[in-house]
Amino acid sequence: MRILLAEDEKRMAAALVALLKQEKYDVDHFEDGASALSALESGVYDLAVLDVMMPEMNGFDVARHARNKGIKTPILMLTAKSQLDDMVIGLDSGADDYLTKPFQTKELLARLRALGRRSASFQEVNLLRYGDLSLDASIATLTCESSGQSIRLGEKELRILEYMLSNHGQIMSREQLAVKIWGFDNEAEYNNVEVYMSFTRKKLAFVGSRVEIKAVRGLGYELREKDV
Repeated sequence: MRILLAEDEKRMAAALVALLKQEKYDVDHFEDGASALSALESGVYDLAVLDVMMPEMNGFDVARHARNKGIKTPILMLTAKSQLDDMVIGLDSGADDYLTKPFQTKELLARLRALGRRSASFQEVNLLRYGDLSLDASIATLTCESSGQSIRLGEKELRILEYMLSNHGQIMSREQLAVKIWGFDNEAEYNNVEVYMSFTRKKLAFVGSRVEIKAVRGLGYELREKDV
């Protein structure tokens, strides 16, 4: 699961990033609201954790703008303000949950798990299906139901197929894939995406699936079923 963290207080941000990575989350950290909103628009995040008081744009405004743009990513708002009116403002702005500082790490993690279960892009069920393919993310295994063949996937191949199977019918841009697989502040070049797409295509061919990854010129990649 990839989490966007927007927090301008450096010590708090460092502690949260360390905690979330320890819990095996992928985390991208932003220090201001404008950058956080721009990143949210990429559509690659499963959850967003927003501090209220940030430079350029506060957390309330980030949530409000995100919802106005149709972004459905679950949002947890963090704030030192405990007044009921502030909580109401946060929830009315589009936040799904609200946590007041200081908080216990156990409570933060529990709330993130709860939001994750409600997220349309992250399900507790590890099995993803499309066409004759099924992907069991818990054991990184891809199976073709037509041929009965299975194969284990590498980490990047698993993430690519998780993302594309969860969003089949949509074209995934190279930028979206790079952020989803390598993170927002990654140094991955476009040819890295193409290399791992090639590896993933070979896995699809190995299991004999009718599903293929098609390059859409100028736009990105899309999962499609071959015409029979």
